[in-house]
Parts: sequence; C-alpha cells; structure tokens
Amino acid sequence: MAKKNVNGVLMDLTPEEEAQRIAREEQSAIEQADYDAKKYQRDRKAEYPAIEDQLDDIYHNGIDGWKATIKVTKDKYPKP
Repeated sequence: MAKKNVNGVLMDLTPEEEAQRIAREEQSAIEQADYDAKKYQRDRKAEYPAIEDQLDDIYHNGIDGWKATIKVTKDKYPKP
C-alpha cells in the first residue's frame, strides 16, 4: 500500500486516498496515451509550410500542386 508523510511519520493511505491515487494514475495514463497518439499531428504541424506559403502555392500551382506539397509531410508522418 502507498504511504503518505504526516509530520515526518509515514502512514498508510486511507482507502479513499488510495482510490483517489489510483484514479489519478489511470487518468494520467489515459492523457499520456492520447498525447502519444497525436504525435503525428505535432510533427506535421512543425513541418507544414506557413499558411501564407500554402496559399501562394495554391495560387501558383493550383490545388493539385498544393496537395502534392502537403502530401510529402503527410506521408512522412502518417496517421497511426
């Protein structure tokens, strides 16, 4: 069982405190898994050209040209 420090004395957690600790750990694990699952989004965002450059790409090369530019990054960081 987990312990807590009360005025320098280690004591067992109460059942309620233990349940809260477990719930926090489970929530933390869920949040970490969600964060990890979205790594590809963070990687893509860092590599996509600035929106101004993307609009310029569309103007000069059309939607198909822009799609080709964006596809390079999407292929580099695919969705899981």
